[in-house]
Amino acid sequence: MKTVFVAGATGRVGSKVVDKLLENNYRVIAGVRNPELIQTGQQLMAVHLDLHDSVAKIKQVLKNADAVICTVGSGGKDLLQTDLNGTVKLMQATELVGIKRYVQLSSAYALNQEMWDKIPALSELTDFNIAKYYSDRWLMHMSHLNYTIVQPGSLTETPGTGQIKLNPHDPGTNSIEDVADVLVSVLELPNTIKKVFMMSNGDQKISEALKLI
Repeated sequence: MKTVFVAGATGRVGSKVVDKLLENNYRVIAGVRNPELIQTGQQLMAVHLDLHDSVAKIKQVLKNADAVICTVGSGGKDLLQTDLNGTVKLMQATELVGIKRYVQLSSAYALNQEMWDKIPALSELTDFNIAKYYSDRWLMHMSHLNYTIVQPGSLTETPGTGQIKLNPHDPGTNSIEDVADVLVSVLELPNTIKKVFMMSNGDQKISEALKLI
């Protein structure tokens, strides 16, 4: 049974990722600022994770994990230290403990700056997009991790359908439950390693769509 470290485990997406991992019989280490908020169990433990800390300190909480899923997001309140530099420190710590598999939640068109002014929902989030841009680029070009970067559009609280569309021209909306499902599903799919893809709500079963990446 693999153990997966989830960074940002009490967030909107992170909490769903934890649920999906447990449903699929993974052990989970929930990395959060307030571990007391997590109801732990036989397959779930919680540890203190503050991405303002040093790489050496972050490394200590990763030691027993086999893979990392990063769902960190400050909600626009701490973009430089958390969404950008904090996630880079998490990548560095992951490499230092010898973990190879790393899955990152990003956002639609994060790597395509030319699109930021063309999509109204993105034009209002320039600083957020910049943080995601440089975080994603560090993961791709400055790390040796077996990464997958998932870039959904606007997140919604609507029930998941288990169906998505990959690399849509208009990223539209994404059920948080389906995004979490994708983040967990790619863990065991070698064809998603070193890949970046966008997703939206769609009409193709998640397992079938991911086979085509």
